[in-house]
Amino acid sequence: MEKYWQKEIETASRDEIIAIQNERLPKTVKHVYDNVPHYRAKMDEIGVKPEDIKTIDDLKKLPFSYKQDLRDTYPYGMFAVPMKDVVRLHASSGTTGKQIVVGYTQHDLDVWDEICARQLYAVGADESDMVHVSYGYGLFTGGFGLHGGASKIGATIIPVSSGNTNRQVTILKDFRSTILCCTPSYAMFIGETLKQMGIDKSEICLKAGIFGAEPWTDEMRMQIEEMLGIKAYDVYGLTEVMGPGVCYGCSAQNGMHVNEDHFIIEVINPETGEVLPDGEQGEIVFTSLTKEAFPIIRYRTRDIGVVTRGTCECGRTFAKMSKPRGRTDDMLIIRGVNVFPSQIETVLIRCGYTANYLILVDRVNNLDTVEVKVEMTDEAFTDSMTELTKRERTLHEELKSLLGISAKVTLVPPRSIERSTGKAVRVIDKRKLI
Repeated sequence: MEKYWQKEIETASRDEIIAIQNERLPKTVKHVYDNVPHYRAKMDEIGVKPEDIKTIDDLKKLPFSYKQDLRDTYPYGMFAVPMKDVVRLHASSGTTGKQIVVGYTQHDLDVWDEICARQLYAVGADESDMVHVSYGYGLFTGGFGLHGGASKIGATIIPVSSGNTNRQVTILKDFRSTILCCTPSYAMFIGETLKQMGIDKSEICLKAGIFGAEPWTDEMRMQIEEMLGIKAYDVYGLTEVMGPGVCYGCSAQNGMHVNEDHFIIEVINPETGEVLPDGEQGEIVFTSLTKEAFPIIRYRTRDIGVVTRGTCECGRTFAKMSKPRGRTDDMLIIRGVNVFPSQIETVLIRCGYTANYLILVDRVNNLDTVEVKVEMTDEAFTDSMTELTKRERTLHEELKSLLGISAKVTLVPPRSIERSTGKAVRVIDKRKLI
């Protein structure tokens, strides 16, 4: 088990980490230039050759990559190895356009298993654990990512996938699952179902949860921990970069360590592309260092976050990325004000509501309108119009104070907002349909 606490690299000095990146980055750039026509054309266009990239200080000379680039080269145009060397394919959902198709060599899968094993080890998992994987299996990377990490540490894997939540809860209880892996919104749903089935959290054996694939607040973390009686940890990744495990939460629960021996992280001003110093909020950008089949150079994730460096209280020295604070493409501009769903979620939970809500945005007579539908808990449910109006007014004032805009608040009965077994749908923006 000791080999999955990779102390030599996870606690390496900053100079040692930079030395690894300086060795691997030029090789990766040459690999993509020689084998991916898209990258070669982009580099030639700005007059950059592989030999110009000698250290990570030269990274800023390279062009950014965008999701649209991956769609334009669908399905295999960004692959850097022959298809005979690709042993697995994964893909994004493709809900907003063509799917993003990514490939893995056996080496890529070995690396992926290793970084997910680091995540599991960091939250206290070992070969004695029962890892309950409720991320979706299939082309989505979530299920297979944590599955591979659990296999690496020798844990028992329960590959439940998502859906059929009553059955999930029965399996959690009867199989004595100890580690839950799913989206945070689905963890909330499992907690609610547990209660509806009359099962107390003391009757299950869960001790930790690894949650990702969607933005979630620290307030939601605490709510999940209370509902399930666990410690809740972040995991971060994108299909385009690798899948879950690019960054991983630890016992400190205050950010995620970037696997810097495999990825370089940058934070940029999303408007100008300027690289920002540590501690400043901006758009997260990743460059892979060891991927063979689908290397990625300066990929703009659209996730908003902060990066810090130093020694964590857990002992690790990898850079830490904050929990994503939203996405540039999830940000709502309402009457000139930037609003992230996570800001609304923070207010709701602080005011005693659950994280089950829906934001409805529309445009009436050329004026943006916002309505926030908020579920009441069973304990707080009331059908008294006087009491409902009072609570809605209070919540309206709290949201207005934080956001600087007025939003209509509608309290709705428990379980009246549709649940998702995958990524939660938080916003319906009807302005985009006009």
